[in-house]
Amino acid sequence: PAGRRQRNRRARAHGALPFGWASASWARRAGAATRLACWEWMKTSNSLILRTAVPALAGLMLLFSIYVLLRGHNEPGGGFIGGLIGASAFAIYTIAEGLASARRALIVPPITIAGVGLFLAAISGIVSLLFGDAFLTGQWWFPAFNPDLKYFSSVVLFDIGVYLVVVGAISGIAFALEERE
Repeated sequence: PAGRRQRNRRARAHGALPFGWASASWARRAGAATRLACWEWMKTSNSLILRTAVPALAGLMLLFSIYVLLRGHNEPGGGFIGGLIGASAFAIYTIAEGLASARRALIVPPITIAGVGLFLAAISGIVSLLFGDAFLTGQWWFPAFNPDLKYFSSVVLFDIGVYLVVVGAISGIAFALEERE
């Protein structure tokens, strides 16, 4: 026990997190420098488990974000929450694989994604003006081949626009912060 106490004392002095201290009370008492040291360790660790698990996890997060997006105009969820989940997938992928790999995975620049999303959200408002309603009034179309199809609406178009704006903006911010370091 004396050796462990001495190791813990040394670890606290250098801002490291000794095993067994990962609790909410420790997190409240820990200083910002200690939390920053843990974050830096996580970003610079070359963990095989992290690099192996994150691509699958990021893919599942993106699928779940699309699910939350599509159910959002009828139930809780929608473009904003789905976009945050999608941007989190790209952020965790950036931590595990690096910035260049994350940019390749995103294919187009984040600002372009945000611009397309803003365009789609604006188009969804203009559609309601074409039908003589107020800007951003929901419009639904029921195709003749399947009148029960409920995903043809300006509300879904707006949610997709919000999703793309959030994914583009948050990913762009995360990439810019990663570039600075």
